Amino acid sequence: MPDPARERILGRLRGSPRCASPASDFAVMARKTWPAAERYPRLRRLMEAVKTEFLEATEDGWPATVRSFLVSQGLKTLLYGPETPAGRRLAQSWPSGEGPRLVAYDRPIEQTKEQLFNEMDAGFTTTRGGIAETGGLIVWPSPEEPRLMSLVPPVHLALLSTDAIYDTFWDALRSQGWAAGMPPNALLISGPSKTADIEQTLAYGVHGPKRLVVVAVGR
Repeated sequence: MPDPARERILGRLRGSPRCASPASDFAVMARKTWPAAERYPRLRRLMEAVKTEFLEATEDGWPATVRSFLVSQGLKTLLYGPETPAGRRLAQSWPSGEGPRLVAYDRPIEQTKEQLFNEMDAGFTTTRGGIAETGGLIVWPSPEEPRLMSLVPPVHLALLSTDAIYDTFWDALRSQGWAAGMPPNALLISGPSKTADIEQTLAYGVHGPKRLVVVAVGR
């Protein structure tokens, strides 16, 4: 039997005038801009302040830059996504024979867990750009490049085009059309994993990679 009191309350709610939402004003964000030539130096300065490392490379030579870094650091394995354009480019350019080995992420995690957690020295992912205002990378996980590729290996190498650095987070959201759809865990990364205890002593690599290395590709 319907509850008269409940029905009266619902009736008043249904009949009450609806308030229109005020228009959003993003003018303050639109005014935050930097000249194109200043965005990358600003991003790099801010990220290096929190222990991010940078490798500068050309469009033609970035796979060789990645391999040279692995050799110089004594890293033997690099996890990558073979189905991404950058992953295919990396595999096609990788010399055969001795040296660091590319390991494709091409099987379910249940079948690769042992190898992933015990054998991967580094993981390679792409980015959707960077943010000049705060200094950070936009990482967009996908089935081809899941979050674990940047989270589990102790070293994360992230490919960044210096032409894809936005002034602000709002600028990136608007320019890339995030409102039309986004993954469940889009990420902004400014440096390697870190945490602090009650005495505010920072420790790196506790909940993720100990090192973040940005492969910055310029013209």
